[in-house]
Amino acid sequence: MKAAVLSTLGIPPRFDEFPNPTPGDGEAFVSVLAAALKPVDKQMASGSHYGSPRKLPVICGTDGVGRFDDGTRVFFAAARRPYGAMAQRSVAPRAWCFPVPAAIDDATAAALVNPGMSAWLTLTGRAQLAPGESVLILGATGITGTLAVQIAKLRGAGRIVAAGRNEQALNALRNLGADATIQLDKPGQDLAEAFVREAGNAGFNLIIDYLWGPPTEALLAAITRSDMSAKSSRIRLVQVGESAGPSISLSAAALRSSGLEIIGAGTGSVPSGDVILQAYNQLMDLAATGRLHIDTQRVPLSEVEDAWERQVRHRIVLIP
Repeated sequence: MKAAVLSTLGIPPRFDEFPNPTPGDGEAFVSVLAAALKPVDKQMASGSHYGSPRKLPVICGTDGVGRFDDGTRVFFAAARRPYGAMAQRSVAPRAWCFPVPAAIDDATAAALVNPGMSAWLTLTGRAQLAPGESVLILGATGITGTLAVQIAKLRGAGRIVAAGRNEQALNALRNLGADATIQLDKPGQDLAEAFVREAGNAGFNLIIDYLWGPPTEALLAAITRSDMSAKSSRIRLVQVGESAGPSISLSAAALRSSGLEIIGAGTGSVPSGDVILQAYNQLMDLAATGRLHIDTQRVPLSEVEDAWERQVRHRIVLIP
């Protein structure tokens, strides 16, 4: 079969031949219909992700949409290495195969589930978003950040501030639920002042951070107080991504003066299967009824090398 085959870490996969998979116990054989090209796929292929493969060659792609032999269309994830989703065929644990509603096309389902589930579980699980709360989303112009804005609105957030670099994308977010925006390419002091201004007297209840690095440091400097007066303000910062940098400098004052609490959301905080299935069904319902939107671009799997290097705002979906 043909697949996106990774032979060397740090070099894009090639469209090449690879042996057909054979399902093991508890696994399903899947004829792949679509597989999204996500940042995590690139990170794993580069060798920079903690989940990067240690033995090569492998097929890239953590999840996708396909059909069982009986015709059932499913979203699948967690393919057993060396197999992956960016191929004509794959294998996946049956526990990680979920039916796709007929109202959602292959490309949308393949593009939506990974970032949508991340945003949904972050907001409803780790962040425990409550109706009426003020939310700041760092990295809101990315795919997951854009979905987080929409989901936060649907879940009853009182005020949503979207922060990102792309001015056009920020303007579009106002139609998707953002009440205000912050452009992150401002000079340091101007950026800190923008955070202070949008936080207002009430401050942010919740910060969803897809960036880390310098933007987070600027935010922490803005919320660090310089007086000793008591204030019972709780700020939950959920660290989800690191597209702006893998580390930050964190002062003790930022934690002790502001009521700041930092937690992470990732594979180390994956909930139980029942919670995942419930979230998946809610996400699919929102997409099927047009209340959740994601932009996609279909690309033939044979063009995976070229697609790997493209810089686009929408989600590339590879079609075998």
